[in-house]
Amino acid sequence: MAMVEVHEYEKHDFRNTVAIIGFPSFGLVSSIAASYLARELKLELVAGMTSPDFPPYCIIQNGVPMPQIRMYSGCRNLSEDGEKGIDCDEIAVITSEFIPKPEQYYDIAKAIMSWLESSGIHNVIVLDGIPMFKPDTYEIIGAGSTDLAREVMKTFEIEPFDDGMVRGLAGLLLYEGSQKGVNVISLLGSAKSEFPDPKGAAVFMDVISRMLPEINIDTEPLYLEAEDLEKKLNKKIQPASSASDGILYG
Repeated sequence: MAMVEVHEYEKHDFRNTVAIIGFPSFGLVSSIAASYLARELKLELVAGMTSPDFPPYCIIQNGVPMPQIRMYSGCRNLSEDGEKGIDCDEIAVITSEFIPKPEQYYDIAKAIMSWLESSGIHNVIVLDGIPMFKPDTYEIIGAGSTDLAREVMKTFEIEPFDDGMVRGLAGLLLYEGSQKGVNVISLLGSAKSEFPDPKGAAVFMDVISRMLPEINIDTEPLYLEAEDLEKKLNKKIQPASSASDGILYG
């Protein structure tokens, strides 16, 4: 694979920063949650990643072309009126819309970890969607790269994933963090895979809000979007069921 290039647009003070990473996964829950967080906290684009091997597109936001992988940053303790607090601890969000090919994950994970280390960021939360263990039951489990990361999970009563496989970016960053002493928590949240699942993203946001209580994020729009989506799906299903019943029993 060609090299992943990092483009830095502006410098930030990343002391006491938490990075949240969300790429597309089951139900797109992780990328929905990460993008929602960046938008609601009014974070600024500080860096991006590109590669000749990435899909040939760019995202347009407010008329401005954006790279395929984007790093946002800003204050994580906004006041109720949306202004930055006096003591501004930073939050960084790394997200994208494309699902990397299996052979791309390693280089992307290396590039992300390198940027985190060079920025002095040692606390990372990676979001990843997984299939539901029980129908219509949203659960979140987690794995930590260090003893401290696992202690944080215990503090916030995140069920530990003790044995098994963590795939993709969440798994690679988890291992990279264990080797480099970076506190990585991979949160694995169940989701519906047949369509975008804003409810699963909202469940992620509820957990993040517990872990970072200074973040004031309204998740109600995500839950309302999920309800609206379910109503639309039910309307499409019901007429089809009625027509089928008529053929079988008419």
